[in-house]
Amino acid sequence: MLLIAPTGAGKTLAGFLPALTDLAMRPKRKPGEAHRGVHTLYISPLKALAVDIERNLSRPVVEMQLPVSIETRTGDTPHHKRQRQKLAPPDILLSTPEQLALLIASKDADRFFADLKYVVLDELHSLVTSKRGHLLALGLARLRKLVPSLQTIGLSATVAEPDALRRWLVAQNPPGNMAALITVAGGAKPIITILESEERVPWAGHSARYAIVDVYEAIKAHRTTLLFVNTRSQAEFLFQELWRVNDDTLPIALHHGSLDVAQRRRVENAMEANALRAVVATSTLDLGIDWGDVDLVIHVGAPKGASRLAQRIGRSNHRMDEPSRAILVPANRFEVLECRAALEANYLGAQDTPPLIDGALDVLAQHIMGMACAAPFDAHALWQEVRAAEPYARLDEAIFVRVVDFVATGGYALRSYERYARIRQTKEGLWRVSHPRYAQQYRLNVGTIVEEAMLNVRLIKRGGRRGAMGGMTLGKVEGGFVESLTHGDTFLFAGKMLRFEGIRENEVYVSNAAGQDAKVPSYAGGKFPLSTYLAAEVRSMLANPKRWQALPEQVAGWLEMQKLKSMLPNAADLLVETFPRGKRFYMVLYPFEGRLAHQTLGMLLTRRLERAGARPLGFVATDYSLGVWAHGDLGAMIASGELSLSALFDEDMLGDDRDAWLAESYMLKRTFRACAVISGLIEKRHPGKEKTGRQVTVSADLIYDVLRTHDPDHILLHATRADAAAGLLDVRRLADMLSRIRGHIVHKPLDRISPLAVPVMLEIGRESVKGEADDVLLSEVEDDLIREAMS
Repeated sequence: MLLIAPTGAGKTLAGFLPALTDLAMRPKRKPGEAHRGVHTLYISPLKALAVDIERNLSRPVVEMQLPVSIETRTGDTPHHKRQRQKLAPPDILLSTPEQLALLIASKDADRFFADLKYVVLDELHSLVTSKRGHLLALGLARLRKLVPSLQTIGLSATVAEPDALRRWLVAQNPPGNMAALITVAGGAKPIITILESEERVPWAGHSARYAIVDVYEAIKAHRTTLLFVNTRSQAEFLFQELWRVNDDTLPIALHHGSLDVAQRRRVENAMEANALRAVVATSTLDLGIDWGDVDLVIHVGAPKGASRLAQRIGRSNHRMDEPSRAILVPANRFEVLECRAALEANYLGAQDTPPLIDGALDVLAQHIMGMACAAPFDAHALWQEVRAAEPYARLDEAIFVRVVDFVATGGYALRSYERYARIRQTKEGLWRVSHPRYAQQYRLNVGTIVEEAMLNVRLIKRGGRRGAMGGMTLGKVEGGFVESLTHGDTFLFAGKMLRFEGIRENEVYVSNAAGQDAKVPSYAGGKFPLSTYLAAEVRSMLANPKRWQALPEQVAGWLEMQKLKSMLPNAADLLVETFPRGKRFYMVLYPFEGRLAHQTLGMLLTRRLERAGARPLGFVATDYSLGVWAHGDLGAMIASGELSLSALFDEDMLGDDRDAWLAESYMLKRTFRACAVISGLIEKRHPGKEKTGRQVTVSADLIYDVLRTHDPDHILLHATRADAAAGLLDVRRLADMLSRIRGHIVHKPLDRISPLAVPVMLEIGRESVKGEADDVLLSEVEDDLIREAMS
C-alpha cells in the first residue's frame, strides 16, 4: 500500500497502525518459548529519522500499555546491541537500507524474519531514486522470498509519479503489479514569503551574506527556526555568519552529516527540549523529523526542487491543521526567479521528485555476494528473485550471469588472480562463498555511499615528470572537479592560475600558468540539480512580463532593462548573446537546465568551437546560464555563416565528441573507483584496519587501466559508463534540451554585456578573487559590470 498524505497528517502513525493492532492481539510468549522473530521492519533514509520515530512511537505504545518492544538498528548502534537483537529481536525494528542488507546476508536470516508481517518504508520518494534504493529493493525481494505473505506500506508526502512507487512496493511478477493507493487531500496551505531585503540582491554568488541581518531578525521574532541550505560548506558559512551578528547570544546550533554522532545527538536532544532558537541544517533534517516547537523554516539559497521545498517547509508547525511558515532567501537575482517558481509550485501542489531508473549493476554484484554469505544459491532462481524488484524487473538473464561471473572471478582479465574469486560453484551447481574472510569483508563494506576523494594539488614544472618527488603542495581539491579536466586545461586554485598536467593516485599535478585564462574555472554551488519543473517555470516567467509583478522591484527592473538592452527568450527558445569585452569575445546562452548539464555542454561546446577556428579560451557554468569566451569574434562568425548555431548545438555532440572527451578526461576513472568499491571488487575496510583514500585510488586506477586495455567490455565498465551518463554528465537532461531547442535558437548580437549576462560574467571574475578580505574588490568588479550593462 502507498499512503500519500500532507506533512503533519499523521501518516507515520497510520503506517504503524496495522502492526500495532496485530501486536496488541498477539498471545503473550509463554515461559521457555523461543524468542519470536521481528514482527515489523521500519526503513528510513536517515539514521536521525529512525531515532525520532522511536521516540514518537514509544509514547503512544507506553500510554496504551501495549506489549510491544521498539528498537533502532543503524550504523550508530553499538555492536553488542546489534548482536543481542539478532538473538532476541524486538517486535518493531527501526533501521536503514544498509542494516537490512546485513540482516538478510546472515545465515539465520530465515529465523530472524520468520514472523515478519509488515515493512514500513518512510519518506519513500527519497529512498527509491538512488543506489541505496536499488539495494533496498533487492533486500525487499529477498524478504518476499523468506515471507511470501509480507505486506509493504510506503509513506510519502511528495510524489510526482505515484504509479512508479506503487510498482516499486510490490513484487514485479507478473510485471506491472501495483500496490493499493491511499491519497489524503487537504491540510492547511503553507504561508511562504520571499525575503525582500532593503539591501541590494546580489547579481551572482551563493552565500546570501547580504541577508544575514534580516535572517537574524526573523530568528529573534520566532520561537524556534530551522534554517536549511543545500551543502555542508554553506551550512558552516551561515552558522558562522549568524554567530557573528548574534548580539543577543541566542542558542544557535549546527547539524549536518559530517559532524560527530555525539554532537548531532546533543543538537537533536536540545531541539526536542526546545532549548534552541535556531538550527542550521542540510538534508539531515529534511525528512519527517518532528522536534520541538518549530514555528519557522528559512531556506537560504534556492531550493532546486518544488518537492524538496515542500518537504523542508513541512518541518514548521508539523501539524495538518496549522499552516507551515517559511521564508525563502535567494542568494542572487536568478535565484529570486527560482524561489518564486518554487513558491507558486508549492501552492499548486506540483511535485518534481526525480524519476526512477533501472538498477545499478555494481549494487547487484554487492547483493549477489550478500546472498552467497547467507546460503549457497542457484543462479537462475536468484535471477528470478531479483527480477521481482522493480529496478531490476527488466534485467536480462545473460547480464545477470555476467554479474555472477564477475563476483566469482573478477571478469575475464582478472580471473587468474585468486583474490577476486569470492564465490565458487559446488558440484550441485550452487554458488557459495569461497572463503569465510570474504563474508567478513562483505559485512564490513556493505552499502552504496562512497565519499568523494580529496586530492592533493602539487605544483611541478611544465613538462615535469608526474610522480616525481618534490613540488609544493597547494592544498586539496574535490575529485569531482578535476576529473572532468583534460591535459592542458587551466583553472584557478589557491589564488594561482594553474595548468592541469594529470592525476596519479591521490595527487593532482599542475604547473604555473600565470598570464593565461582559466579555461575551466572552479565553482561552488548547490549539490542538488535544478529540477526540470522549476527550470521550465523560470523560462516561462522570463517570457511573461505579467508575472514580473510578483517579483521584488529591483529584480523586475533588471528584467525590464534586459528587455530594453537585449531581449528575453520565449519559453521554448534558447537565447544566445554575443558581445565583445576587452580583448575577448563572449557567448552567453541561457538553457536553464542545471549546472551539471551546463558543465557538460561547456566541455563539448568548446571542443566544437576549437574545430571551427573560434579559438575558445574557457567557459563557466551556472544553474541558469553558460558563458564562453574566445579570441575569435563569435558574433561575426555567426553573422557571416562561418559558425552555424544549429550545427554547433546539434544532438550529435553527445556521440563522438562526448566519447572523445571522456577518453581524455579522468572522469571515468574516478567513477570506476566508486563502482569498484560498491561492487566489492575493492574493499575499503578490512578486519582491524581501513584502506586510505590513496590506497583505494591506487588499486582502482590499476584495475581500470587493465580492464580498459584487456577487457573493454567488462561488466563494471558498463556500470561506470552508465553512472557517468546519468549522474556526472546529466546526459539525458542535456539530450532533452538539445532536442527542445532544435529550430528555436535565437541569436542576439550586442556591442556590450547585457543585464542578464552579468551574473555569469561575475562568476568568471569571482574565480580570480579568493577570501572574505576581497569582498570589496568583488563589489567593485560587480559595479563596473552593472554600469556597463545598464549604460
